[in-house]
Amino acid sequence: MAQVQRFLNERILPNEQTYLDQLVGTEDWREWKIPPIMEELKAEAKELGLWNLFLPDEGYGAGLDNRDYAPIAEITGRSFIAPEVFNCNAPDTGNAEVLVKYGSDEQKQQWLEPLLAGEIRSGFAMTEPAVASSDATNMQATCEIVGDEVVLNGQKWWTSGAGDPRCGFFIFMGVTNPDANRHERHSMVLCPVDAPGVKILRMLPVFGHLDEPHGHAEILFDDVRLPVSSIIAGPGRGFEIAQGRLGPGRIHHCMRAIGASERALQRLCERAVHRVAFGKPLSNLGGNRDIIANSRMAIDQARLLTMKAAWALDTMGTFGALVDISAIKVIAPNVLQAVTDAAIQIHGGEGMSDPELSRLMGMARALRIADGPDEVHRGMVARLELKKYV
Repeated sequence: MAQVQRFLNERILPNEQTYLDQLVGTEDWREWKIPPIMEELKAEAKELGLWNLFLPDEGYGAGLDNRDYAPIAEITGRSFIAPEVFNCNAPDTGNAEVLVKYGSDEQKQQWLEPLLAGEIRSGFAMTEPAVASSDATNMQATCEIVGDEVVLNGQKWWTSGAGDPRCGFFIFMGVTNPDANRHERHSMVLCPVDAPGVKILRMLPVFGHLDEPHGHAEILFDDVRLPVSSIIAGPGRGFEIAQGRLGPGRIHHCMRAIGASERALQRLCERAVHRVAFGKPLSNLGGNRDIIANSRMAIDQARLLTMKAAWALDTMGTFGALVDISAIKVIAPNVLQAVTDAAIQIHGGEGMSDPELSRLMGMARALRIADGPDEVHRGMVARLELKKYV
């Protein structure tokens, strides 16, 4: 934690503006370039051993479990570029975890090793535009086995990272056997970005921003033919893999959201102390002290609940931690949204145009949908709570 914090303070935060200055400002995702400062910082972090910190398997990562990694993820959440600097950025983290746990030796050599080396990036193609993807059993995309091939067809969107010029592959989730048990119909398939039939249609804007150079793509998979060895862990195991993938990833997102909340609270407090109105600092006006106090308490509560979820995940596995994981997915993004909203409010008109606060607000609002909408997670908590009394 001390090493990550020092590197963040000395190398990452001072170079955030450099990163933004080096971005190629174009709406055509085909022209996006990776800012050179990112590769420079990644090389420095890797040299220091601050690399792949999210993986508990010492053969691939730093050997940290979820409880160890959670406070480190919080530190990286204070910067929008820090997770990538340490090679701990979504969706690569979840995809790497899938390959470590379920990938074949061939799949690990082809995709996992360059991913963990920071040489390529990846995408996760699960959500679809035509159905309510909060219920994965609605999925219409297919990955049918035809002889020694698996054939992908369907339209996906919100495939984050697909616009990155380094993106090497997608993990595609689709239906292999529609007649099987509803949780045994799906498979996950490793699909190269440049496979014939893969058509990236567009990058989807998030509140008007395209999140270059990574983006969130809408992709058509049109009769994409791949070797059957591209299926991860075998046909019908897609839902099982998805559940395992989304557990640790949710810990990562929530701790980063807490780090981002701390940054928003810092901005709020600095403004409250130094800005004067009606002859007083803003900290002495209206209910601003209550807002600051409530923000402090909410962040600390969210952190403790997330650490409890990390403990449950480490000791009981994903299914033993379902309530805690669902709870933090509601709590952490909502805390970030509330604290950022307060920070914007205390900045007045300036807050509406502040790029950092705008980015934090967009992140908070998107997270309330990205890993499943709040309502689905609340439903899970309620269902398991009521089950105690049936």
